[in-house]
Parts: sequence; C-alpha cells; structure tokens
Amino acid sequence: MLVVNGTHAPLIAINGLLLPERPAVRADLRYADAVLRAGGIPLVLHPGGGPRDVDRLLDRVDGLLLTGGDDFATEPLGLGPTHPEAVVTPREKQDFDFMLAGAAIERDLPVLGVCYGMQTLGLLGGATLLQHLPEDRPGCQEHRNGAEHDVRPEAGSKLATVMGVSTLPVVSRHHQALDEVPEPWRVAARDEQGLVEAIENPTMTYALGVQWHPELSPAGSPHDRLFRGLVNAAGLAAQRGAASVAVRT
Repeated sequence: MLVVNGTHAPLIAINGLLLPERPAVRADLRYADAVLRAGGIPLVLHPGGGPRDVDRLLDRVDGLLLTGGDDFATEPLGLGPTHPEAVVTPREKQDFDFMLAGAAIERDLPVLGVCYGMQTLGLLGGATLLQHLPEDRPGCQEHRNGAEHDVRPEAGSKLATVMGVSTLPVVSRHHQALDEVPEPWRVAARDEQGLVEAIENPTMTYALGVQWHPELSPAGSPHDRLFRGLVNAAGLAAQRGAASVAVRT
C-alpha cells in the first residue's frame, strides 16, 4: 500500500485487455479513473507469467479489479463448444485471468469483477454460462451495446448494503451471462426478468461481481460506491496485514 499526501492509498491491480496483433495491453481509463475517485492507486497488469509470478504480484497489491472484456473460449473450461457469436478472448489472457482471480480468492484479496470479470469469478466457483442470451433466453430484454435497464439488489446482500438502493439503473454490454451459481457464491442482484446481474461471496472480505458496467455511469452516481467499497476493503485488509507483521516482529 502506497502513502500519498500522508495517507495510505490502496494499490488496486486492474487486468488489461490483450491486443495480440501488436502485441499490446490496453486498459479503459474509466476503470482507473473510478479507482482514483475512490481513493485508490490503479495498476494495470499485462497477462503474462505463471503462478509464482501471480503470487509475487498479489503480494504487492491490496485489491483486484477484474474488468470487462470479450467472450470465453468455453472448450478449455469444459463448457462445450464456443458459441459462433462469441468474440473470443485470447487464450493466454483467459488463462491468466483465471489464474489471477483464483489466487486472489485463495488469499481473500478484496476483488470486484465487472461483466467478463464477474463471469470469471462465477465460472471459477462452478457457475454455468449462458453463451448467447437471444438463444438461451428467447424474448429477454436487450443487454448488448450499452443497453440501459434496471437491476434489483437482493435484500440482505452485501451489494444492497454497498449500493444503498433497492433498484439501480445500469448500462450493459454483454450477450453472455451466468446461470446457476453454486455456494459459497450467491446471487446478489437480478434484472426484472430474473437474469443474474450480480454475485458475491459472503465468506470473503469483499468479493463482488456485477454484470453491468459501473465505470460507464457518470462520476458521482451510486455506481461509484462499488469502487469505493473495493478500495476501502483493500485499505482495511492492508492495515490488518501490516498490524499482523508488526506483532510478529
């Protein structure tokens, strides 16, 4: 955790998008801006290295933001053929994101997943995937291309506590979604038609995933609370870790 202007600013790792044709890493600045507004310091990651590298990386950060992205190559996940409508994430990025998210969960690092990032958390926990909503849920409302609709946080959920509202307008950019979500993960929000819109893991300090794109909402909207919750949880976890080290020494 870094010290900025005399205060501790949690360091939040952000997984970047891989552009294999260059090769290069790209990060949407809206995610970094949301972390900064919440009081954290954003750090964009490139999808490379093995488990030891991931562990060394996570030793140095206080929280993890798993961003939106493209679709999953489902064959490596044991989920059957990849849908022809999928815009497939590069294999090395998909593998890295699962390794990164799994290591964060194992060490109870505060984590927030957005869209593809939420689906990554759910699939790691054994959730099933709807690969193309127009086919899997015929007649469902549009969720692609910045569609706007409402979601309803589940009463008593961590998400409801963080957001402080019973209904929330959101911006969506997806055609895939989680279906069944096994324990310890649980559904934290649905849309008006019952589609899973958020998940959370109550056994962890802060582990939320949202299907919508909170970074696309205006600064100062309730969606900022998701990033503030992540940064606050990361700061508290880092302080506890520092206190534990001080006691041992």
